[in-house]
Amino acid sequence: MGTDLAHQRDQLRWFGGMVGNHVADLVARYGDSGVVPKALTDYISGRDGYDYAHHGRAGNPSTDFVPDEIVDRFCLVGPESAHVDRLQELTEIGVHNFALYLMHDDKEKTLSSYGKGVITHV
Repeated sequence: MGTDLAHQRDQLRWFGGMVGNHVADLVARYGDSGVVPKALTDYISGRDGYDYAHHGRAGNPSTDFVPDEIVDRFCLVGPESAHVDRLQELTEIGVHNFALYLMHDDKEKTLSSYGKGVITHV
Protein backbone atom coordinates (compact mmCIF):
# COMPACT_ATOMS: atom_id res chain seq x y z
CA MET A 1 0.00 0.00 0.00
CA GLY A 2 1.91 2.99 -1.24
CA THR A 3 1.15 6.31 0.37
CA ASP A 4 0.68 8.30 -2.85
CA LEU A 5 -3.11 8.66 -2.92
CA ALA A 6 -3.27 9.80 -6.55
CA HIS A 7 -1.26 6.76 -7.65
CA GLN A 8 -3.44 4.41 -5.58
CA ARG A 9 -6.57 5.86 -7.17
CA ASP A 10 -5.13 5.46 -10.67
CA GLN A 11 -4.26 1.85 -9.91
CA LEU A 12 -7.80 1.16 -8.65
CA ARG A 13 -9.79 3.15 -11.23
CA TRP A 14 -10.40 -0.10 -13.15
CA PHE A 15 -12.83 -1.17 -10.42
CA GLY A 16 -14.93 1.96 -10.91
CA GLY A 17 -14.96 1.21 -14.62
CA MET A 18 -16.15 -2.32 -13.97
CA VAL A 19 -18.90 -1.05 -11.66
CA GLY A 20 -19.75 1.52 -14.34
CA ASN A 21 -20.65 -1.30 -16.72
CA HIS A 22 -23.19 -2.61 -14.23
CA VAL A 23 -24.56 0.86 -13.58
CA ALA A 24 -24.92 1.42 -17.34
CA ASP A 25 -26.93 -1.81 -17.54
CA LEU A 26 -29.18 -0.62 -14.69
CA VAL A 27 -29.69 2.78 -16.34
CA ALA A 28 -30.55 1.11 -19.65
CA ARG A 29 -33.17 -0.96 -17.86
CA TYR A 30 -34.58 1.51 -15.30
CA GLY A 31 -33.65 4.97 -16.59
CA ASP A 32 -31.36 7.58 -15.10
CA SER A 33 -33.69 8.83 -12.39
CA GLY A 34 -35.37 7.10 -9.51
CA VAL A 35 -34.09 3.60 -8.80
CA VAL A 36 -30.42 4.17 -9.60
CA PRO A 37 -28.77 6.70 -7.23
CA LYS A 38 -27.89 10.03 -8.86
CA ALA A 39 -24.24 9.77 -7.74
CA LEU A 40 -23.93 6.66 -9.90
CA THR A 41 -25.83 7.93 -12.93
CA ASP A 42 -23.78 11.15 -12.86
CA TYR A 43 -20.45 9.37 -13.03
CA ILE A 44 -21.38 7.12 -15.93
CA SER A 45 -22.64 10.07 -17.96
CA GLY A 46 -19.05 10.54 -19.17
CA ARG A 47 -18.70 6.87 -20.10
CA ASP A 48 -18.25 6.55 -23.84
CA GLY A 49 -17.96 2.89 -24.68
CA TYR A 50 -15.87 0.34 -22.88
CA ASP A 51 -13.08 -1.82 -24.25
CA TYR A 52 -13.21 -5.23 -22.56
CA ALA A 53 -9.67 -5.97 -23.76
CA HIS A 54 -8.46 -4.08 -20.66
CA HIS A 55 -11.22 -5.21 -18.29
CA GLY A 56 -10.22 -5.68 -14.65
CA ARG A 57 -6.71 -4.31 -15.13
CA ALA A 58 -4.86 -1.42 -13.56
CA GLY A 59 -4.20 1.26 -16.15
CA ASN A 60 -7.37 0.42 -18.09
CA PRO A 61 -7.69 3.28 -20.65
CA SER A 62 -11.48 2.83 -20.72
CA THR A 63 -11.82 4.15 -17.17
CA ASP A 64 -10.90 7.79 -17.68
CA PHE A 65 -14.55 8.68 -16.93
CA VAL A 66 -14.27 7.39 -13.34
CA PRO A 67 -13.74 10.29 -10.91
CA ASP A 68 -11.70 10.02 -7.72
CA GLU A 69 -14.90 10.20 -5.64
CA ILE A 70 -16.12 6.94 -7.15
CA VAL A 71 -12.78 5.22 -6.57
CA ASP A 72 -12.96 6.35 -2.94
CA ARG A 73 -16.55 5.14 -2.68
CA PHE A 74 -15.86 1.60 -3.90
CA CYS A 75 -12.23 1.05 -2.91
CA LEU A 76 -10.14 1.47 0.21
CA VAL A 77 -7.28 3.90 -0.33
CA GLY A 78 -4.68 5.52 1.87
CA PRO A 79 -2.47 4.17 4.61
CA GLU A 80 -3.23 1.05 6.66
CA SER A 81 -4.97 3.13 9.33
CA ALA A 82 -7.47 4.43 6.76
CA HIS A 83 -8.25 0.86 5.67
CA VAL A 84 -8.76 -0.21 9.28
CA ASP A 85 -11.01 2.78 9.98
CA ARG A 86 -13.16 2.18 6.88
CA LEU A 87 -13.46 -1.55 7.52
CA GLN A 88 -14.52 -0.86 11.09
CA GLU A 89 -17.16 1.60 9.81
CA LEU A 90 -18.45 -1.01 7.39
CA THR A 91 -18.52 -3.66 10.13
CA GLU A 92 -20.59 -1.34 12.32
CA ILE A 93 -23.26 -1.07 9.62
CA GLY A 94 -23.42 -4.84 9.11
CA VAL A 95 -20.79 -5.74 6.54
CA HIS A 96 -19.11 -8.98 7.55
CA ASN A 97 -17.22 -9.96 4.39
CA PHE A 98 -14.89 -8.09 2.09
CA ALA A 99 -12.69 -9.01 -0.86
CA LEU A 100 -9.06 -8.06 -1.26
CA TYR A 101 -8.30 -7.58 -4.96
CA LEU A 102 -4.57 -7.61 -5.61
CA MET A 103 -4.87 -6.18 -9.10
CA HIS A 104 -2.42 -3.30 -8.98
CA ASP A 105 1.32 -2.64 -8.94
CA ASP A 106 1.98 -3.16 -5.20
CA LYS A 107 0.47 -6.59 -4.58
CA GLU A 108 3.05 -8.01 -2.19
CA LYS A 109 3.15 -4.94 0.04
CA THR A 110 -0.64 -4.73 0.17
CA LEU A 111 -1.01 -8.40 1.06
CA SER A 112 1.65 -8.08 3.76
CA SER A 113 0.04 -4.93 5.17
CA TYR A 114 -3.33 -6.64 5.37
CA GLY A 115 -1.85 -9.71 7.01
CA LYS A 116 0.16 -7.79 9.59
CA GLY A 117 -1.62 -4.50 10.14
CA VAL A 118 -5.20 -4.50 8.89
CA ILE A 119 -6.92 -7.86 9.44
CA THR A 120 -5.70 -8.08 13.03
CA HIS A 121 -7.64 -4.87 13.82
CA VAL A 122 -10.90 -5.79 12.17
